[in-house]
Amino acid sequence: MTRLGNDTKLREGVEAPAYDRDTLEEGIVHLGFGAFHKAHQALYTDDALAAEGGDWRIHGVSLRSSEAVDALRPQDGLYTLVEADATGVSARVIGSVGSLSSFAHGDAERVRAALAAPGTRIVTLTVTEKGYGIDRDTGGVDPDHPAIAHDLAHPDDPQGVAGLLTLALRQRRDAGTPPFTILCCDNLPENGALVRGLILDFGGRTAPELRDWIAENVAFPSSMVDRITPAATSELLDEVREMIGCEDHAPIRAERFRQWVIEDRFPQGRPAWDRAGALLVDDVAPYEHMKLRMLNGAHSMLAYAGFVGGHKYVRDVMADGDLAALVRRHLKAAAATLAPLEGVDFATYAEDLAARFENPHLGHETYQIAMDGTEKLPQRIFAPARDALAAGQDLRPFAFATAAWMRYCTGRTEEGEEYALRDPREDEIRAALEGVEDPRAIAETLLDLPRLVPQELRDHVPFREAVAECLSLFVSAGAAATIGQEARRG
Repeated sequence: MTRLGNDTKLREGVEAPAYDRDTLEEGIVHLGFGAFHKAHQALYTDDALAAEGGDWRIHGVSLRSSEAVDALRPQDGLYTLVEADATGVSARVIGSVGSLSSFAHGDAERVRAALAAPGTRIVTLTVTEKGYGIDRDTGGVDPDHPAIAHDLAHPDDPQGVAGLLTLALRQRRDAGTPPFTILCCDNLPENGALVRGLILDFGGRTAPELRDWIAENVAFPSSMVDRITPAATSELLDEVREMIGCEDHAPIRAERFRQWVIEDRFPQGRPAWDRAGALLVDDVAPYEHMKLRMLNGAHSMLAYAGFVGGHKYVRDVMADGDLAALVRRHLKAAAATLAPLEGVDFATYAEDLAARFENPHLGHETYQIAMDGTEKLPQRIFAPARDALAAGQDLRPFAFATAAWMRYCTGRTEEGEEYALRDPREDEIRAALEGVEDPRAIAETLLDLPRLVPQELRDHVPFREAVAECLSLFVSAGAAATIGQEARRG
């Protein structure tokens, strides 16, 4: 069967790019080219190009593997996005990505050329929380992060985000080329400010004279992104072949819902993302907090409790009445920690989230969501718990979520099968728990891990006791009984 490409005829009803791709140049470099970017920012850009045109096509850069770009190159950068909700599924082909996207470790010169090109006016980022190498205590670089350590030692041959961006900005300054805008699209609070602190610190360590120039000239707008995007499966290849009438080796599947809130600060211009449905605002922070605490916080809770309870997918979690009740309890508790947001009803938002989690057409694995817990829990669980403590609100939902994570950290299913934690601090966690069997001792050990749980929570005896109580029940009675008892508690 023919493979997807510029000249491929699609089946009737499959939406194709509504613009002439050959007339538009690249204006965005994206670092961290993967499933979420393809389902989110690349889609918004595709719609923006259809609405208003402009030289804003995307040069995708994969940082960890060449697989994503290798699949796209023979397809002229085209791929299929399958969108699903409770009513069914549909397919469209996305054309905003260029045909010569790169792998950072195999196409280093091409990546550097794309970042240095005068036509590149925006660099977008989705490298996950652990990919930046940020020291959360200082807001600067973590010298022990592998990519940071390499790039500090080899600033002219970088491999990580901070090194690549700093080298490109130095090259642009030296050439008299205006700097690009750096737009973080990861689930981090005040993500623009965080990345700015990272780059300023890295620049100050490798090219001190560059730091002030970056501080004065480079924009780091914040953004909030939202779209549930499961990892692609081999079954998706077969499904897409039937839907579009040709082979596609790079399809992606996502829920139909999408949201993008962007701080509107782009000195060198931007695509017409507003015409594609993005919300351009002066302050993203309230939207970030809402999404991180409600959607992402509930996602983490249900992922850990669901995984140890034997539920493979989020939709399976929501089919468990007791666990679904705890999801709604968590959403309510997270909402109570938020300041009012004009035009948003948190109760309605919570019900919308629950409905999205129930989507029968998405195979979003709890094990996938459970990755990188030590990077995610500080903003998703511990920050709202700290605010709840200060306001005198119920800490139990956050204690339960913490205990579910701790049960996951034991690394064994209830049937005794071992699994990888897939966490950047996995070795540290396993070493800390070696020989520790008593659940209360496990809780004390993990609560006292450095640079994780805020001191206010660590010092709060009722919170520690609630975590230990929940974890003890997880270990002694099993996940199903624990979840049932917690649901009855309300």
